Amino acid sequence: MDKNKAKNQKNIRRHARVRSTIAGTEARPRLSVFRSNRGMFLQLIDDLNGKTLASASTLELKTKAAKIDLGKELGLLIAKKAQALKVTKVVFDRSSYKYHGRVKAVAEGAREGGLEF
Repeated sequence: MDKNKAKNQKNIRRHARVRSTIAGTEARPRLSVFRSNRGMFLQLIDDLNGKTLASASTLELKTKAAKIDLGKELGLLIAKKAQALKVTKVVFDRSSYKYHGRVKAVAEGAREGGLEF
Protein backbone atom coordinates (compact mmCIF):
# COMPACT_ATOMS: atom_id res chain seq x y z
CA MET A 1 0.00 0.00 0.00
CA ASP A 2 1.47 3.35 -0.95
CA LYS A 3 1.89 6.21 1.50
CA ASN A 4 -1.06 8.32 0.29
CA LYS A 5 -3.48 5.42 0.43
CA ALA A 6 -2.43 4.57 3.99
CA LYS A 7 -2.81 8.22 5.05
CA ASN A 8 -6.27 8.41 3.48
CA GLN A 9 -7.38 5.22 5.26
CA LYS A 10 -6.13 6.63 8.56
CA ASN A 11 -8.13 9.86 8.00
CA ILE A 12 -11.27 7.89 7.14
CA ARG A 13 -10.96 5.80 10.33
CA ARG A 14 -10.37 8.93 12.45
CA HIS A 15 -13.37 10.70 10.90
CA ALA A 16 -15.61 7.67 11.51
CA ARG A 17 -14.48 7.52 15.15
CA VAL A 18 -15.29 11.21 15.68
CA ARG A 19 -18.67 10.99 13.92
CA SER A 20 -19.74 7.92 15.88
CA THR A 21 -20.07 10.05 19.02
CA ILE A 22 -21.35 13.30 17.46
CA ALA A 23 -24.80 14.04 16.07
CA GLY A 24 -26.60 17.33 15.54
CA THR A 25 -30.21 18.16 16.30
CA GLU A 26 -32.33 21.16 15.39
CA ALA A 27 -31.83 22.66 18.86
CA ARG A 28 -28.11 21.81 18.94
CA PRO A 29 -26.77 21.42 15.38
CA ARG A 30 -23.40 20.02 14.41
CA LEU A 31 -20.78 22.59 13.40
CA SER A 32 -18.88 20.71 10.71
CA VAL A 33 -15.45 21.88 9.54
CA PHE A 34 -13.95 21.14 6.12
CA ARG A 35 -10.45 22.36 5.47
CA SER A 36 -8.79 22.44 2.07
CA ASN A 37 -5.57 23.98 0.85
CA ARG A 38 -7.43 26.94 -0.64
CA GLY A 39 -10.05 27.63 2.02
CA MET A 40 -12.30 26.48 4.81
CA PHE A 41 -15.97 25.64 4.83
CA LEU A 42 -18.28 25.44 7.86
CA GLN A 43 -21.81 24.09 8.08
CA LEU A 44 -24.45 23.95 10.79
CA ILE A 45 -26.15 20.60 10.21
CA ASP A 46 -29.32 19.09 11.66
CA ASP A 47 -28.61 15.36 11.34
CA LEU A 48 -32.08 14.24 12.41
CA ASN A 49 -33.74 15.98 9.44
CA GLY A 50 -30.68 15.80 7.18
CA LYS A 51 -30.61 19.55 6.53
CA THR A 52 -27.92 22.20 6.47
CA LEU A 53 -29.15 25.18 8.49
CA ALA A 54 -26.35 27.62 7.65
CA SER A 55 -22.97 27.65 6.00
CA ALA A 56 -19.94 29.91 5.74
CA SER A 57 -16.72 29.77 3.77
CA THR A 58 -13.57 31.77 3.29
CA LEU A 59 -14.90 32.65 -0.17
CA GLU A 60 -17.42 34.96 1.55
CA LEU A 61 -14.68 36.82 3.39
CA LYS A 62 -13.22 39.68 1.36
CA THR A 63 -10.05 40.04 3.41
CA LYS A 64 -6.63 38.66 2.60
CA ALA A 65 -4.94 37.41 5.75
CA ALA A 66 -3.13 34.43 7.21
CA LYS A 67 -5.12 31.20 7.20
CA ILE A 68 -5.41 31.13 11.00
CA ASP A 69 -6.78 34.69 11.05
CA LEU A 70 -9.29 33.77 8.34
CA GLY A 71 -10.35 30.79 10.46
CA LYS A 72 -11.11 33.04 13.41
CA GLU A 73 -13.12 35.45 11.21
CA LEU A 74 -14.99 32.47 9.77
CA GLY A 75 -15.90 31.29 13.27
CA LEU A 76 -17.30 34.74 14.05
CA LEU A 77 -19.28 34.72 10.77
CA ILE A 78 -20.89 31.32 11.43
CA ALA A 79 -21.72 32.43 14.98
CA LYS A 80 -23.51 35.48 13.59
CA LYS A 81 -25.48 33.32 11.15
CA ALA A 82 -26.35 30.88 13.95
CA GLN A 83 -27.65 33.66 16.18
CA ALA A 84 -29.87 34.83 13.32
CA LEU A 85 -31.39 31.32 13.45
CA LYS A 86 -31.65 31.58 17.28
CA VAL A 87 -29.06 28.83 17.79
CA THR A 88 -26.71 29.28 20.74
CA LYS A 89 -25.44 25.75 21.39
CA VAL A 90 -23.66 23.55 18.86
CA VAL A 91 -21.70 20.31 18.73
CA PHE A 92 -18.23 20.85 17.24
CA ASP A 93 -17.25 18.36 14.53
CA ARG A 94 -13.58 18.69 13.67
CA SER A 95 -13.86 15.85 11.12
CA SER A 96 -10.53 14.03 10.88
CA TYR A 97 -8.46 17.14 11.63
CA LYS A 98 -6.43 17.67 14.77
CA TYR A 99 -7.68 20.39 17.10
CA HIS A 100 -4.96 22.95 16.41
CA GLY A 101 -4.13 25.67 13.91
CA ARG A 102 -7.02 26.69 11.67
CA VAL A 103 -9.53 24.30 13.25
CA LYS A 104 -8.76 25.66 16.73
CA ALA A 105 -9.02 29.24 15.42
CA VAL A 106 -12.50 28.50 14.04
CA ALA A 107 -13.60 27.11 17.41
CA GLU A 108 -12.23 30.14 19.29
CA GLY A 109 -13.89 32.55 16.85
CA ALA A 110 -17.24 30.77 17.17
CA ARG A 111 -16.98 30.90 20.97
CA GLU A 112 -16.19 34.63 20.81
CA GLY A 113 -19.25 35.06 18.59
CA GLY A 114 -21.46 33.59 21.31
CA LEU A 115 -21.74 29.89 20.47
CA GLU A 116 -21.46 27.31 23.24
CA PHE A 117 -19.88 23.93 22.57
